[in-house]
Amino acid sequence: MKTMLAIISNALCRMTGRNAGAQTVSELLTDLSEFVDLTSPAAPASAQTQRLPPKPPPTAVSTRAASALLVSGCADRPGARVVVSRSFADFTPQATFDIKKCDLHRLEEGPPVKAELTREQGLQYYRTMQTVRRMELKADQLYKQKIIRGFCHLYDGQEACAAGIEAAINPSDHLITAYRAHGYTYTRGVSVKEILAELTGRRGGVAKGKGGSMHMYAPHFYGGNGIVGAQVPLGAGIALACQYQGNNQVCVTLYGDGAANQGQLFESYNMAALWKLPCIFICENNKYGMGTSVERAAASTDYYKRGDFIPGLRVDGMDVLCVREAAQFAADHCRAGKGPIIMELQTYRYHGHSMSDPGVSYRTREEIQEVRSKSDPISMLKERMLSHNMASVEEFKEIDIEIRKQVEEATQFATSDPEPPLEELCNHIFSNNPLLEVRGTNPWSKLKSVS
Repeated sequence: MKTMLAIISNALCRMTGRNAGAQTVSELLTDLSEFVDLTSPAAPASAQTQRLPPKPPPTAVSTRAASALLVSGCADRPGARVVVSRSFADFTPQATFDIKKCDLHRLEEGPPVKAELTREQGLQYYRTMQTVRRMELKADQLYKQKIIRGFCHLYDGQEACAAGIEAAINPSDHLITAYRAHGYTYTRGVSVKEILAELTGRRGGVAKGKGGSMHMYAPHFYGGNGIVGAQVPLGAGIALACQYQGNNQVCVTLYGDGAANQGQLFESYNMAALWKLPCIFICENNKYGMGTSVERAAASTDYYKRGDFIPGLRVDGMDVLCVREAAQFAADHCRAGKGPIIMELQTYRYHGHSMSDPGVSYRTREEIQEVRSKSDPISMLKERMLSHNMASVEEFKEIDIEIRKQVEEATQFATSDPEPPLEELCNHIFSNNPLLEVRGTNPWSKLKSVS
């Protein structure tokens, strides 16, 4: 032990130019901590004014739950790593960020242009978005391996929409969306394991392997819906139930820019406005309805104004803080009894419309790469937190490793769990009816529906 201390202490002396040598572990940690403070880049001025000076290092390396790890290489031993404990007290606990102003329709005031973010919130948003991203990339891989079959619409690129909305509403509020539903299935409380197992058609899936990519459900989550725009009147109906029961809940009803020209949307707008339903209509405008750009599909691309008599917001859907503040504003609007509101989230999908669409026949690879490099929602949040000293690079790496492990374990389950047996194919057609024989030829005529 003394020999190791001497080696590390001597290396530290050569790096810092000092002559003192550490004799104990605590002395070594003190020297290393001072070296990190001397060689680390200065924190931004705003971060320096919001946090207290770092506390002295502990006498022993803290556990993972109590500290973040910084790694510094020794000059005379290439590849060697010295682990330095860093207390959570060293990080900025909270910061305020400027966010993009929303465009308004029939509103005198909109969401704030500044958003507060705590360290805990930031790490949670990062974890949520990164989990959705990794899950979708794994789904892409499984589909190309022909383990996932049928339809599959991926959500990578749009993670800030799901994370921001979920951060602004309550678990008891309701949400219904279209067929690009994996991200919302996760934020509504379904595990990655159950989502991937549903995609591969296994018994352990959230819909017991019989719903697939477009039909997943959870408490207060009414699934992905395969018919374009059909979920919008259903969402208005859920909002009507909330109003009827007087439970102060809202319904978030999501649809894409491709569904925004459906006639049933405008019928739903009309009823929701007449009855002042607590419904947040949200258009996730990812710029392309299947392979057609919004400019070629819509005479007006101001989707937040489409309600005419309903107030609207146009929001930067690639910024999780913008989405959170706008969704909170919309929820407060509905809970105050002011009726429905429309939000347009300007976002972008990295994959094509579905797995059968390469996504580069109607847009260039350069366009996709430009969005990735300038507006990626995960990178944007990460850079904000790093620039304000709210987390360390190593901490983000550790989260990434945990998420990859979680997704890989879920994949193992999704590829090894058995498929539902044939006799269960017709189960749960009705919620509480007696046994029902399903018409058809053998062997289908022998199947019974069990509630």
